[in-house]
Amino acid sequence: MTRAALTLAAAALLAVDLVGTQDSSRPAPAWTPVVTGVTARLRGLSAPSARVIWASGNNGTVIRSADSGATWSRLDVPDSASLDFRDVDAVDDRTAYVLSIGNGDASRIYKTSDAGQTWTLQFKNQDPRAFFDAMTFRDARRGFAIGDSIDGRMVLLTTADGGVRWTVVSSGLPPALENEGAYAASGTNIAIVGERIWIATSRSRVVRSTDGGRSWNATPTPIPSSSSAGIFSIAFADESHGLAVGGDYKLESAAVDNAALTTDGGGSWMLVKGLGGYRSAAGFVPSLPGLAVAVGPSGADYSSDGGRTWRAIAGPGFHTLAVVRGTRTVWAAGENGAVARLQF
Repeated sequence: MTRAALTLAAAALLAVDLVGTQDSSRPAPAWTPVVTGVTARLRGLSAPSARVIWASGNNGTVIRSADSGATWSRLDVPDSASLDFRDVDAVDDRTAYVLSIGNGDASRIYKTSDAGQTWTLQFKNQDPRAFFDAMTFRDARRGFAIGDSIDGRMVLLTTADGGVRWTVVSSGLPPALENEGAYAASGTNIAIVGERIWIATSRSRVVRSTDGGRSWNATPTPIPSSSSAGIFSIAFADESHGLAVGGDYKLESAAVDNAALTTDGGGSWMLVKGLGGYRSAAGFVPSLPGLAVAVGPSGADYSSDGGRTWRAIAGPGFHTLAVVRGTRTVWAAGENGAVARLQF
């Protein structure tokens, strides 16, 4: 057995010890749906607190709940009726960013600081070849947004002032593979823990930085890639233990080599089995060490041993998820304005 495999096995045993084995006698987790009042396809989701949840989707849709999902308000982002907001990132209950996808000026980033009452257009893409996919924030000031590669170069934006200025990362990134980008499926293909940043690409590589984005390298994963397959989501429980999920979005129920784990911060990856199909989003629940959840259009799964083994969650599928900070609650969102809560 390789050193990486031994490390992975040891981590899995630790996770089992912390959380317990996947005991079939325990009550199975179940989704509790809520009524949002919208019919949009929702692919962006963020839950900065136990009471506040933000979601976003096509037709310029941004919604927010301030009472743990009991009621929702649709928010008006100016000149956005034709935009597809594939990502929303809330840094607190009142401050959030939304990213729309598309070629040219359809790729934009807006910000609100007053719970969605007003919005500021912070970034509007001017390159007709560029297409932005997702973003994430480490804190209220520092964030990154990833786009598809152009002319063999990866496209990455960064801000250090809360989005007042977005600048292109012009050096340090590895060369892009042919047609390499990021799938704009759930807004979860960038992860940050401290100074470590991981970006999951459509060519099943993980581009990572250990110094806050000053330098980068790329690591291949064993997840297959094609024009419709690759890594769609990446999540880290800490600086070392991470999970990448994906598959082929044209084969939603196929579960072939669509998940991988790392125990060395993304330096190496090992395939794991058990996900019930293509999965577009994954996340760890920090308050329950070893617990992870993955969702896709055909269903959802959970793991209590750090992603080594998985069990299906009964009920519908979703496009994206968000773990509520400091709790044991996971939110998910998907087709026709669907939003549901999962509590462990």
